[in-house]
Amino acid sequence: MEKLEYEVGDIVRLKKQHPCGSSEWEILRVGADFRLKCTGCGHQIMIARKLVEKNTKEIRKKA
Repeated sequence: MEKLEYEVGDIVRLKKQHPCGSSEWEILRVGADFRLKCTGCGHQIMIARKLVEKNTKEIRKKA
Protein backbone atom coordinates (compact mmCIF):
# COMPACT_ATOMS: atom_id res chain seq x y z
CA MET A 1 0.00 0.00 0.00
CA GLU A 2 1.24 3.46 -0.93
CA LYS A 3 2.17 5.77 1.95
CA LEU A 4 0.36 9.11 1.56
CA GLU A 5 2.28 12.33 2.15
CA TYR A 6 0.35 14.94 4.11
CA GLU A 7 1.54 18.56 4.07
CA VAL A 8 0.20 21.79 5.55
CA GLY A 9 -2.11 23.48 3.05
CA ASP A 10 -3.28 20.28 1.34
CA ILE A 11 -7.02 19.58 1.03
CA VAL A 12 -8.14 16.09 2.07
CA ARG A 13 -11.50 14.50 1.27
CA LEU A 14 -12.67 12.22 4.09
CA LYS A 15 -15.22 9.39 3.93
CA LYS A 16 -17.73 11.00 6.28
CA GLN A 17 -19.23 14.46 5.80
CA HIS A 18 -19.10 17.23 8.40
CA PRO A 19 -22.60 18.21 9.62
CA CYS A 20 -22.39 21.39 7.48
CA GLY A 21 -22.35 19.16 4.37
CA SER A 22 -18.70 19.49 3.34
CA SER A 23 -16.36 16.48 3.25
CA GLU A 24 -13.21 18.47 2.44
CA TRP A 25 -10.73 19.65 5.08
CA GLU A 26 -7.64 21.87 4.88
CA ILE A 27 -4.59 20.63 6.82
CA LEU A 28 -3.32 23.29 9.23
CA ARG A 29 -0.92 21.15 11.32
CA VAL A 30 0.79 17.80 10.73
CA GLY A 31 2.23 15.50 13.40
CA ALA A 32 0.95 12.72 15.64
CA ASP A 33 -2.31 14.70 15.54
CA PHE A 34 -3.62 16.76 12.64
CA ARG A 35 -5.41 20.10 12.91
CA LEU A 36 -8.02 20.26 10.17
CA LYS A 37 -10.26 23.14 9.08
CA CYS A 38 -13.58 22.42 7.38
CA THR A 39 -13.68 24.12 3.97
CA GLY A 40 -17.45 24.54 4.30
CA CYS A 41 -17.93 26.31 7.65
CA GLY A 42 -14.38 26.94 8.93
CA HIS A 43 -14.72 24.72 12.04
CA GLN A 44 -11.34 23.44 13.28
CA ILE A 45 -10.66 20.05 14.88
CA MET A 46 -7.70 18.09 16.21
CA ILE A 47 -7.76 14.45 15.08
CA ALA A 48 -5.31 11.54 15.39
CA ARG A 49 -3.11 10.84 12.37
CA LYS A 50 -4.27 7.22 12.35
CA LEU A 51 -7.92 8.27 11.88
CA VAL A 52 -7.06 10.69 9.07
CA GLU A 53 -4.99 8.05 7.24
CA LYS A 54 -7.78 5.48 7.61
CA ASN A 55 -10.59 7.80 6.42
CA THR A 56 -8.87 9.68 3.57
CA LYS A 57 -10.44 9.25 0.13
CA GLU A 58 -8.18 11.66 -1.76
CA ILE A 59 -5.60 14.42 -1.28
CA ARG A 60 -5.41 17.59 -3.37
CA LYS A 61 -1.98 19.16 -3.11
CA LYS A 62 -1.66 22.90 -2.63
CA ALA A 63 -0.83 24.84 -5.76
